[in-house]
Amino acid sequence: MLFSGRRRKVAANEGQAELYGHPLQFYVQPPLENISLAEFEAFAVDRLKLLKTIENLGVSYVKLSEQYTKKLEHECKTLNFAYRSDADDRKTQTGPTEFEKRRKDHISHFILRLAYCQTEDLRRWFIQQEVDLFRYRFNELYPEQKLEFLHRNNLQYDTISVEEKKALSDKLVNSSYAVSGITVENQDFYKVPFQDALDLVRARKVYLKAGYVYIPHQDIVTIVLNDFRTRLSKALALTARSLPAVQSDERLQPLLNHLSHAYVGQDYSIQKNVGKISLEQIDSLSGKSFPLCMRQLHQSLRENHHLRHGGRMQYGLFLKGIGLSLEQALQFWRSEFIRGKVDADKFDKAYAYSIRHMFGKEGKRTDYTPYSCMKVILSNAPSQGDHHGCPFRHSDPELLKQKLQFYKVSPNGISQILELVKGMHYQLACQKYFELTHNIEDSNFSLNHPNQYFIESQRLLGGGKDIKREMDVPQRSQENSAARGSGATREAAAAANASQGLAENTEDLDSYFQDA
Repeated sequence: MLFSGRRRKVAANEGQAELYGHPLQFYVQPPLENISLAEFEAFAVDRLKLLKTIENLGVSYVKLSEQYTKKLEHECKTLNFAYRSDADDRKTQTGPTEFEKRRKDHISHFILRLAYCQTEDLRRWFIQQEVDLFRYRFNELYPEQKLEFLHRNNLQYDTISVEEKKALSDKLVNSSYAVSGITVENQDFYKVPFQDALDLVRARKVYLKAGYVYIPHQDIVTIVLNDFRTRLSKALALTARSLPAVQSDERLQPLLNHLSHAYVGQDYSIQKNVGKISLEQIDSLSGKSFPLCMRQLHQSLRENHHLRHGGRMQYGLFLKGIGLSLEQALQFWRSEFIRGKVDADKFDKAYAYSIRHMFGKEGKRTDYTPYSCMKVILSNAPSQGDHHGCPFRHSDPELLKQKLQFYKVSPNGISQILELVKGMHYQLACQKYFELTHNIEDSNFSLNHPNQYFIESQRLLGGGKDIKREMDVPQRSQENSAARGSGATREAAAAANASQGLAENTEDLDSYFQDA
């Protein structure tokens, strides 16, 4: 992809017409055309808004539910992203409106690859949102579009004939999830080599015969998603290798850096009012405003006077995020550990360093950020003797039920939470826990961070008063770097104007994420 200071009119040449001939793609071929900085910026911001919406919807609604689908469809239309051709456009799929939407989808995906290939956490977040977007868009395709997509990407899975479907009707009904005799006639089945559908075979959701499985159309997305996830993961690793060449461009570096940090929303490790939480408040706050993951860590610490490394990191960074200073943190952990089997001297030698390390005072002096819900859920699962992780994800259902009963959650509320857990909607389960423990019907926010849970709880308990910590806005010293220098040439002046535009638009992006 090349970048120029002037806006370029896009010509729908034969190569692009072929590339954008379908509303969905695996993003195998990178864009090779020139693109202006203004368009680069606009495409990146719009796609990140779309991915942020997907993340918020994923923790507010059951994925692919009616509400989820309607809201995501509205966002795709608002941001002008292709999701499927409208009925009137199917005859002219290369028309200018549809063509521009597909071009925007293609280019913006590769721009965010540059921003989100830098670390494991960024890659994990990007892959998850892109997979969810791909799942939604694939399910929205018309049946013939799905078949065309499979053929375009060398996934030669053909639908079986009506005669074969009738002959296997009983076996398909007995072997396929959510398929009845009535629906067999009204849906397509794909004949796929069994090695391409091991997940479905393992779960016994499909009919297996002579090395092939017969997959109903609603389940073919499972195979396509596995392929897409694998391709994207490899592509991000390759992109990371070439990143230094891109970062040397002072026009792009500020925007890429900002985009790569926008997904986490607020940075709960950077606060102006550190120290406003006293040690005496922690016990009270844990019962009122801590999410279940932090509440169980606090209880385990009080009972055992010790936490293993995973628990210390998860809970220690959370406490840092709610306002505990380094001095308070050292005092808190020391006083608790010496009540157990650790004396003060051993604590100073074995544990104090790691606490100072969390606050960026030791080692490589990184100011660590509290764990998000996604990181807590996807990080290493707790083993015997550990207490970190997400209780909704990592606890045995019966143990989770006992824990919720101990915390006086109503039987009906426990049933609702366990149903969400059964469907693997862990953040929705935590949000339901928030609503039940705060006696509200709708929390009116999308939960994606334990520290967000704490802040929303404190605001609610404070009668609606906004008590969010004021966050320091990191100085983006590099954003105007393109404007430095002599400024003698037109190109330098254009770069300066582009850089100023980036600063203004990324401020708008900040507001979008704070309101999301």
